[in-house]
Amino acid sequence: MHMADALLSPAVGGVMIAASAAAAGYSVHKVVKDPDFKQKIPAMGVMGAFVFAAQMINFTIPGTCSSGHLCGGLLLTAILGPYAGFLSMIGVLLIQCLFFADGGLLAIGANVWNMAFYGCFVGSLIWSAFMKKGVSKARIILACVIGSVVTLQMGAFSVTLETLLSGVTELPFGTFLGAMLPIHLAIGFVEGLITAAVLCFVHQVRPTLLWNVENAGEEARFSYKKTLAVLTCAFLLIGGGLSLLASSYPDGLEWSIEKLTGDTELEGEETGVYETASRVQESTSFLPDYAFKNSESAAGTTVSGVVGCLVTFGVLAGAGALMKIKGRKKTA
Repeated sequence: MHMADALLSPAVGGVMIAASAAAAGYSVHKVVKDPDFKQKIPAMGVMGAFVFAAQMINFTIPGTCSSGHLCGGLLLTAILGPYAGFLSMIGVLLIQCLFFADGGLLAIGANVWNMAFYGCFVGSLIWSAFMKKGVSKARIILACVIGSVVTLQMGAFSVTLETLLSGVTELPFGTFLGAMLPIHLAIGFVEGLITAAVLCFVHQVRPTLLWNVENAGEEARFSYKKTLAVLTCAFLLIGGGLSLLASSYPDGLEWSIEKLTGDTELEGEETGVYETASRVQESTSFLPDYAFKNSESAAGTTVSGVVGCLVTFGVLAGAGALMKIKGRKKTA
């Protein structure tokens, strides 16, 4: 659901950047005051890299010639909490935008809001509601499926609303919305099952790793370090190998646009802020579209997956360490 700059006006793009930045600032304020944040720093890096890798695998939606991928906000929140999860999602989306040209630079605020804000903050409310009376595999599955469907529907609605308010395309709001909501309903259902599979594994091997869960009910089979090591191996395998099996069909947003226009991409303006944003992305994206420049080699996907995961891990773990230092200074 990564929006391209061609869908947004500079005004709407700017407002969404400001809104997402405000939410990010508040999240930093909350995590530096969290007494358990130090323990979450390694998990931020590992889970952020896991989400990066998982987003590379587009799964086909049967009967539609479209595909979807994990957003990951709810997954991060269920382990890190909404504030650290939201900051981790921002890191993932920024790395995708700047280094892999995935999603527009002008649209980064909208993408953060649509994919991270709802997934983390609305998702946290749904997760907490299901975990109130204790955790079980059935509750995890229900929370993940309902949370993923609801938050993805909210994100899909926001995409169409932001496009309408921008007024830079001729996409009719009602028809665009009629295409976006049903396809993202299916995508949300699959994302919920994937999220549930990961969280059920965590519950089985390290139940105390789950956020805001009372009476985990099972003893930990793995240590904290071993659990993160397994998840590290998983994201390297997914990013470096399984990403080659990703569906070639357009994702839900591209499919919806194609239904209305006959093409998965829209012609954007090439002047002013659009030109500047495009030029910045061209200069920073060393593996655009997760491939080597001017090459269709499958090795480009593998390298993109591994490099992207490692960069995400390093950036998020480093950012977490800096926030911890900031928290110490405030306490002092």
